Amino acid sequence: PMQILSVIGGVVKVEETDLKSRVGFLHPIETRNISLLINATREQDSGQYMCTVNVVDDIIRMHKNVGLINLTVLVPPATPTCQLHGNAVVGANVTLSCSSKKGKPSPMYQWQREPPTLQVFFPPAQDRAKGTLKLTNLSLEMSGVYVCRAENQAGSENCSIVLEV
Repeated sequence: PMQILSVIGGVVKVEETDLKSRVGFLHPIETRNISLLINATREQDSGQYMCTVNVVDDIIRMHKNVGLINLTVLVPPATPTCQLHGNAVVGANVTLSCSSKKGKPSPMYQWQREPPTLQVFFPPAQDRAKGTLKLTNLSLEMSGVYVCRAENQAGSENCSIVLEV
């Protein structure tokens, strides 16, 4: 464990960590609410945080003066990259792929074909976890703009690809 913040004798001390400029108490200490505030959270702030309270001349009981909380900082997906794999000729098969370099939790992907011929895809043609869309037995009518949305609880981003059969 690494100490971040402490109060001893009413004096607040902020330790030299990467949180130093971003951490503090949410309320004045006199309120006896020692909630912690972290500004400008980063993915690396994720982890387990422990609060210990020791009162002068009080009996310290094992695990009775400790509070634990797990923090998971969610990260929205980065703008994904869309790619076409294969030759887009009549009768052929191609795979469209979509991949985002960032995102916590890992993004899920959704492909759709844009209007005027709006089309939404489902398994087995689409793999939402891998970000792939398999198009088989291509026809001229399958030409169009295909959009991939990478999405998690923190947000979403899109990319698109033009398929010309």
